[in-house]
Amino acid sequence: MTDIDSNKPEAFTGMPPALTMVFAVACGMMVANLYYAQALIGEIAPALGLHGSTAGAIVTLTQLGYGAGLLLIVSLADLVENRRLILTMVAGTTLGLIGIFFSQGALGFLVFSFVTGFCSVGAQIMVPLAAHLVPDAKRGQVIGNIMAGLITGIMLARPLASGLASLAGWRAIFAVSAVAMVALALLLAKMLPERRPSPGLGYGQILASSFRLLARTPAIRRRTAYQATMFAIFNLFWTAVPLVLATRFALRQGGIALFALAGAGGALAAPIAGRLGDRGYIRIGTGVALGGAVLACLIAGWAGATHLLVMLAAAAILLDAATQLNQVLGQRVIYSIAPDARGRINAIYMTVVFLGGAAGSMLASVSLYHGGWTATMAVGGGLAVAAFALFLTEPRGDHILSGAA
Repeated sequence: MTDIDSNKPEAFTGMPPALTMVFAVACGMMVANLYYAQALIGEIAPALGLHGSTAGAIVTLTQLGYGAGLLLIVSLADLVENRRLILTMVAGTTLGLIGIFFSQGALGFLVFSFVTGFCSVGAQIMVPLAAHLVPDAKRGQVIGNIMAGLITGIMLARPLASGLASLAGWRAIFAVSAVAMVALALLLAKMLPERRPSPGLGYGQILASSFRLLARTPAIRRRTAYQATMFAIFNLFWTAVPLVLATRFALRQGGIALFALAGAGGALAAPIAGRLGDRGYIRIGTGVALGGAVLACLIAGWAGATHLLVMLAAAAILLDAATQLNQVLGQRVIYSIAPDARGRINAIYMTVVFLGGAAGSMLASVSLYHGGWTATMAVGGGLAVAAFALFLTEPRGDHILSGAA
């Protein structure tokens, strides 16, 4: 374990492949905790006595906890020693998972779900920490590799939860994840370097600074708008498609899980995106990502209407790849704007992106109920077109790493 002084950026000579892998696996494991209950809501709700609209709280409380953590905790990366902060979050996640496992009533389950979501933001502290540990020329590549691990965790969470539930009941995944978090904490305690931020702003000033950075920095605003829209489309698709697969394609839980595994192939775009960013192809890559989202929505709507499962899976892979491409390119930009403010930049960026994702889930429910799958994909396509239209207004050089307009 080494000690990194943020006042000496010349000390950041790179990350060994083993440490990059640890970061990728850790981020995937932490973020996966947000999605286990989503796959098991049909079993958890009756077990806890939750019915009708209240059943949605099983997923909502975890998501609300994560959103609160993004805003209130991730900014602390610019104030508190990063290794200690990450380990504290992993410990909190472990306690939350243990609480979920032993919960016998709805109130306890929901409280511990909020705690689990709140502390799972440790993943969003690790990503900017990785940006601190590598030189500028390698930053996109490393972030891309780590984001590949993160999106793999998201995509594997649902099928893993479903599979374990079929073998040992819905509580099994939370027990397994709690044990995994303990092992992860031991690994991170050994592998993570310490990083001590430069002394300066207090906590309240850090939070206020996050909003000022968003308001005053054109590159942050644009990258946040692009990715919030992309994540809205991503959640729109993945919230609605399980129901479509069950009703239109008559797939059971196992088939839906396999479909989700196919979608995880989009994670392969993250390392490619990082290398594109390092070579200066940020503008071109962004255009490809946003255009890819438009095409994915068109293919998905057509595939659902014509009952072409293979083409629907292709659309899922394309959408996941486009989302990851845009995410990694965006982080490549924002992490190069103000090195001492990476924690708070990531906090406000991810908070807005997360809100976009929550809006996408809500739009999925409304559009699917009132207009079916075609309407849902029309909404997704409209959002993608709007983001692409905004991209076309971007002045040459607005994506440059300085963040200038």
